[in-house]
Amino acid sequence: MPKIFPVVLALVMAGCSLAPEYQRPEAPVPAAWPVTGGGALHDGNAPSGAVDTASRASDPAQGTAIAADWHSFFPDPRLQALIAAALEYNRDLRVAVARVDEARALAGIARAERFPTVDLAALRTASLTPGDLSLTGRPLNSQRYDVNLAMASFELDFWGRAKSLDDAGRANFLASDYARQAFRLSLIADVANAWLSLLELGERLELAEATTRSREESRTLTARRRDVGLVGDLDYLLADGAFQSARAETANLARSQAAAENALRLLVGAPSMLVDRGKLAQPGLIADLTVGLPAEVLLARPDVLAAEQKLIAANANIGAARAAFLPKIVLTAAAGTASAGLAGLFNAGSGAWAFAPVLRLPLFDAGRASDNVDLATARKNVAVAEYEKTIQQAFREIADLLAARSLLAGQLQALEANVTAQSQRLVIVEARYKAGVSNYLELHDAQRELFVAQQVALVTRRQLLSTAASFYKALGGGIAELPN
Repeated sequence: MPKIFPVVLALVMAGCSLAPEYQRPEAPVPAAWPVTGGGALHDGNAPSGAVDTASRASDPAQGTAIAADWHSFFPDPRLQALIAAALEYNRDLRVAVARVDEARALAGIARAERFPTVDLAALRTASLTPGDLSLTGRPLNSQRYDVNLAMASFELDFWGRAKSLDDAGRANFLASDYARQAFRLSLIADVANAWLSLLELGERLELAEATTRSREESRTLTARRRDVGLVGDLDYLLADGAFQSARAETANLARSQAAAENALRLLVGAPSMLVDRGKLAQPGLIADLTVGLPAEVLLARPDVLAAEQKLIAANANIGAARAAFLPKIVLTAAAGTASAGLAGLFNAGSGAWAFAPVLRLPLFDAGRASDNVDLATARKNVAVAEYEKTIQQAFREIADLLAARSLLAGQLQALEANVTAQSQRLVIVEARYKAGVSNYLELHDAQRELFVAQQVALVTRRQLLSTAASFYKALGGGIAELPN
């Protein structure tokens, strides 16, 4: 019997596959990124924190120069501490990692189907035959002891059914691991964006508090001028309204800041989180990068790789479904010793074996096998469409970020120039108001427009930095890791 196992294994390994040959679908996207026509807003060097990439984004020779290590892409030590904590404590990431372990175990189960299962069995069988059924006419009491190695119901994989299921299981495992990588990239980008939003709200809150104090001083000055008859009640009411409006905005920003802290704390998932305040305009918050051709960028994204692995699994399942139409050979075998008494199990001449091959040829199943093939084919078509859609979504995401990065840099420059102009205007109007040349309405307009310009500039700067942070996720964080 031991001589049978090498033959069985050779037959299994020689099995052919009925799965269609896998061919990667062509990417349904243009061969180059769309050109962003935002140069009209740009009239100088990019502001601090921006990335001057309009020319490099359209130059494929630059390649995909994004660091695979997030430490080099997010060099700020405060942000690095938050990202490291999120990668350790975030519960959603833990779920994603556990899903990979689950898929790995399922792939191992599918692979085990390609090999026979051999058990060591020891059993005792006892029986009593009535006298009217025995040949001697007397009751017959018998017993038997067996010890053997047994292989039960092992299917020879002539048509590659088990191999196709093995291929599908490994592809599903790879898809799960690529999905984990995609979530990890999203988590890193989300932590960076949440931190940038917190910095933005912190600066806007400081600005609102300073504006509130300034408007309170203006209200006090207007009250004194009203008391001596230089202005009327209308100016005072206007000053008081401006003060109360600033107070309300301060409270609103404080509420938003608290919500942003809670959102960041949830992403990080750490028991405690201390966030050192910083400024959006400080250099070195996020590293610079360039973008290569769509084909080399998109196909390296983990979400695209995951979608392709799902397509590979669906393609392999077609082969498993097709095998149901063909004959199936199932082997059951055992080899060992047998004896009527326990003491004689290992005596000379006690060897025993059994070999029971079974050939099954499907004749009628009411269309079940055909429907299973149709089902597998339909699922493959779904996987093709989902793969192509994933590439299209990835292309749009990067194209949007390229456009935003180019246009936001020019927009921020214009907004900062407006802040400078409004600041100078306010200085002049305040001097005129104190000299009694201007009324409070003119002062109020100057204060309000400066405050709005400062707020909008901060929001735009954060959007520009968030765009740079989102590129880490959009470009796949560099070359995707290959699971073990």
